[in-house]
Amino acid sequence: MRCLDPSAWDPIVQEVRAGKKPPEEWLYDWRQWAHGKQTAPPGDWRIWMFLGGRGAGKTRAGAEWVRAQVAAGARRIALVGPAFQDVREVMLGGPSGLMNLGYPHERPAYEVSRRRVVWPGGAVGYAFSAEDPDGLRGPQFDAAWADEFAAWTRPQETLDMLRLGLRLGADPRLVITTTPRAIPAVKNLIGAPGVALTRYATVENRHNLAPGFIEAMEAQYAGSHLFRQELEGMLVDDPEGAVWTRALIEQALRLEAPEPERIVVAVDPPAGDGSGDACGIIVAGAAGTGRTSRAVILADASLHARPEAWAARVAETFEAHDADSVVAEANQGGDMVRAVLQAAARDLPVRLVRASRGKRARAEPAAALYAAGRVAHAGRFPALEDQMCAFGAPGEHASPDRADALVWALAALMDAAGPRMRGM
Repeated sequence: MRCLDPSAWDPIVQEVRAGKKPPEEWLYDWRQWAHGKQTAPPGDWRIWMFLGGRGAGKTRAGAEWVRAQVAAGARRIALVGPAFQDVREVMLGGPSGLMNLGYPHERPAYEVSRRRVVWPGGAVGYAFSAEDPDGLRGPQFDAAWADEFAAWTRPQETLDMLRLGLRLGADPRLVITTTPRAIPAVKNLIGAPGVALTRYATVENRHNLAPGFIEAMEAQYAGSHLFRQELEGMLVDDPEGAVWTRALIEQALRLEAPEPERIVVAVDPPAGDGSGDACGIIVAGAAGTGRTSRAVILADASLHARPEAWAARVAETFEAHDADSVVAEANQGGDMVRAVLQAAARDLPVRLVRASRGKRARAEPAAALYAAGRVAHAGRFPALEDQMCAFGAPGEHASPDRADALVWALAALMDAAGPRMRGM
């Protein structure tokens, strides 16, 4: 396979950005310009797991592999994403999706009612959601592509069902493309028999990204867990001593969420004008009372913004979730926090709370609720999960704004253990 040196891409990339039509073979023939890591490794593997940073070309690598399987004779292909919308918008219809690759006469057509794509030669790609592992019971395939595996709500269960369906043809194989996260399902695959692993950092694909993107991300996030995981494509495991673990979060994702009887929006405001730390905004609900009460984390609406902008986000989030109250930490700003919030929405019911203990002491009762199986997560919240799994670890100095807001939310909702706080 002939692969151009990245420096050779520059003239063509510049022409495309200038609106000029690139050579036809460059547009349609993946062999002309794919980076070596974006092509399937040699060997007798059953699973190729591509761990890459954001913008590293994971989707293109997975889609081109599927395209090659179809050209080689594959007839039934499973296409599995975190949800049906992700399959449709990323794996099929996105810029690097199957419906936009190859010569126009080769491309598959999407059949909305049957959630599948059909290639001109008769091969069929079936869309599946990782939210419904049982949807993979029964069908059988000779190839499969699993995208953003680490973001699946039920990764191990869905993967098991998918692998049981790979039983057609002489050499059925699976490609997994994902930003790495240190969840058990990902760690179980690394080093497992029959699994080939590719690691690819965002910087290695910089020639295909907007000018200045890498530099901007390095300036903002260099050295952080988020940077190592999302841009360097590294598997960032639980640091020793952290209050939460990935296993606790996986448990929370598997639990059936209660129907909330009360909902709060918890806010951990940043110090100053918002140019530094983010404003933690977490929506949570709970049902029941006393030690039988159970909670569910509904949304993470956190953002980096000036006070008027994060206050507006709080007000919008409150309305969107039909919440009962806003709980805001007042250690930074005091009554100013209330004033900023009520400037965004005059009638916003705001309760200010002030911590009387350190962050770890406040977080441990919330973690105990997770350990007791009393907190569910309504979906994946990667940035929040990363903060939770670094919270309290020695040497971790980043502001846990999202995790702090989560702690306040659980303390406000649950009648059992919670951080000691003083209302204002």
